[in-house]
Amino acid sequence: METMPAPALAPAELAQLRAAFPYFAAADGLADRAAAPAYLDSAATSQRPAVVLDAERRFLETANAAVHRGTSGAVGAATEAFEGARAAVARFVGAAAPEQIVWAENATDALNIVALGIGEANAGLGVAGSERFALGSGDEILVTEAEHHANLIPWQRLAAKTGAKLRFVPVREDGTWTLDDARAALNERTRIFAFAHISNVTGLVAPVAELAELARAAGAVTVLDACQSVPHVPVDFAALGVDFAAFSGHKMLGPNGIGVLYGRPELLAALPPARTGGSAITRVTMEGAEFMPPPMRFEAGTQPVSQAVGLGAAVGFLEEFGMARAAAREHELVERLVAGIAATPGVRLLGPADPAKRVALAAVSVEGLHAHDVGQFLDEQGVLVRVGHHCAQPLHRALGIASSTRASVHVTTTEDEVDRFIDALRGALRYFGVEAAA
Repeated sequence: METMPAPALAPAELAQLRAAFPYFAAADGLADRAAAPAYLDSAATSQRPAVVLDAERRFLETANAAVHRGTSGAVGAATEAFEGARAAVARFVGAAAPEQIVWAENATDALNIVALGIGEANAGLGVAGSERFALGSGDEILVTEAEHHANLIPWQRLAAKTGAKLRFVPVREDGTWTLDDARAALNERTRIFAFAHISNVTGLVAPVAELAELARAAGAVTVLDACQSVPHVPVDFAALGVDFAAFSGHKMLGPNGIGVLYGRPELLAALPPARTGGSAITRVTMEGAEFMPPPMRFEAGTQPVSQAVGLGAAVGFLEEFGMARAAAREHELVERLVAGIAATPGVRLLGPADPAKRVALAAVSVEGLHAHDVGQFLDEQGVLVRVGHHCAQPLHRALGIASSTRASVHVTTTEDEVDRFIDALRGALRYFGVEAAA
């Protein structure tokens, strides 16, 4: 059955959508449109709609209590809100049950839960089934050269602890890699394959389902960094076939301080906790402890309760708008962004030139200029972007640059904001006198 194209976002509807965000409502209310900030940094942190801010505030003001602790009606109501958010997130990402969703501080924390847990399993601190995570000399952990540090450093350290070898899929001249590149790197020694669904530098979309199938055939566990996909495109982890996945609330219109680890039930059950304490246990003696089943096994101590409630509200907001429609809207914006960059001499687009092969963002290197100088000039024009290595130093090193300037969009982004970025980029070339060199 053919999928009907998502309806375009009419100007009046876009205005109504932006009005739901206090940040954008304030910007759009300025009499001087040139003074309004053009927010193009959602890949780092997205703005939040009032419904998310209100949900967290309302919980704190009227329903705050210690979840899963005690038998009072207040605790029951707070726990219901907390677990209701878990169920909403599970539905949003295609988990079969809420128990497949583990709360974390952020995606970095979620990835570390997996890596540290596997380390515990290899240190003799496993639980039933942990032998499937055994690592040692001769085994390999595979990543890509394009990974965010959060999906690289934990695996470096796990390899050092266990004696396994860390290998990587190299990127090509434009910073991309392919299914064939991954196939060449995967082998019968691969035990873990960790990679990003969408690169936070190139915007490249990985063929996740095919990669998961390759890893499964090799007997490897897949760990997906989904930070740049869950906020922007429809995602179904079960259908994709990944074993673990991580993403953050603050990139998907939700609060800071809340992240999510998704896992297949049998793998979560076999993963020991790396952080231990209250709420994660069933029985404790002076000699040892027994742990709760997932997800509570991994949620020791007081949890980010109001943040989870806020993330549940963010999921509701995105579901109401429709992720298919969000993806279609953002594709239009990325096409405009890439076209503007391509028409600007002296500016190098990192990643695929075809906008159909990227999602949500575009990073550039400006010939003759440091990214920080570009970013400062853009900031003076009211264009807010991200500059630096974007926590992906090996990728930038492979591209032959130290840093880049990244513009990223969300459903709330306007065509005018994209155009302001392109105009400001060209203005930077003129201002610093490198236009002729272009």
